[in-house]
Amino acid sequence: MLQFLVRRALSSVGVVFGVATLVFVTVRAVPGDPVESILGEQALDVDKAGLRECLRLDEPLWRQYLLFLRDLVDGTLGRFCDDPSRTVRAEIVWNLWPTIELALWSLLLALLIAVPLGVLAALRHRTWIDVAALLVAMLGVSIPNFWLGPMLLILFSITITALPAPGAGALGFSALVLPVLTLSTALAAKLARMTRASMLDVLGQPYIQAARARGLRERVVVFRHALRNALTPVLSVLGLQLGSLLAGAIIVEKVFARPGLGTLLLSAIEMRNFALVQGCVIVIAAFYVLANLLTDIAYGIADPRLRQSGGDP
Repeated sequence: MLQFLVRRALSSVGVVFGVATLVFVTVRAVPGDPVESILGEQALDVDKAGLRECLRLDEPLWRQYLLFLRDLVDGTLGRFCDDPSRTVRAEIVWNLWPTIELALWSLLLALLIAVPLGVLAALRHRTWIDVAALLVAMLGVSIPNFWLGPMLLILFSITITALPAPGAGALGFSALVLPVLTLSTALAAKLARMTRASMLDVLGQPYIQAARARGLRERVVVFRHALRNALTPVLSVLGLQLGSLLAGAIIVEKVFARPGLGTLLLSAIEMRNFALVQGCVIVIAAFYVLANLLTDIAYGIADPRLRQSGGDP
């Protein structure tokens, strides 16, 4: 188990550094002069020189990369040129909780919908319930967030005024309802389809038939024997989707005018703030990698064969 954890942790660190390097190169490959984009062409040469020095654009590329790695290792992720006392890390931490809150509530709602729906569809295989569940799941996967969000706003905030509109100053759970519905729809649909397929596979296994032949109640067979084993592959899919929740939150936060990491990233892109763009993308990537690492650990705990093989399939 220790070897399994060490291998996963080292590979995760390597992925984060790889993403950080890719972000560093991509940001600097954007056409145009970032100094002129920020200050404008009519800015004084002394102001341009000062900003160029602050952004480290006056340094050779290799030295820029070393300074970037230093900021990454010490955790500051860079500083703001207009206020050197402010670090990128502090700005990201300040905006991170609204995004995490949105992602956690969306994950909870998706699980509450997907698992019962997938189990019910599998137990009622080839009936109208199964067909209806598949249609609902297909519809949920097909609807993009940038379309679903405005439609929910028009219906619940404008037409029937049951929930607050963006920018209305509402706080608490009422301001989370529509963003959570928007972000959780696609995830719930994917997990429901995966739960259904996994349950159908497990219900056809010989040990399930043997359990029924022994006279065990159907509830015991389904929830104690079938569901527990069926959720193992669902767990791996869930890990892949956890990180994408943060990426999806960028669109949802923009649609609903919510504060958060997504709003901060879009603002940084508009302002051509190198350090802040790099920091936001690295944090999103780190959460994605962390979610997959935790999923691998949980999968290894659930499947002893994976631990014994050191993580190899």
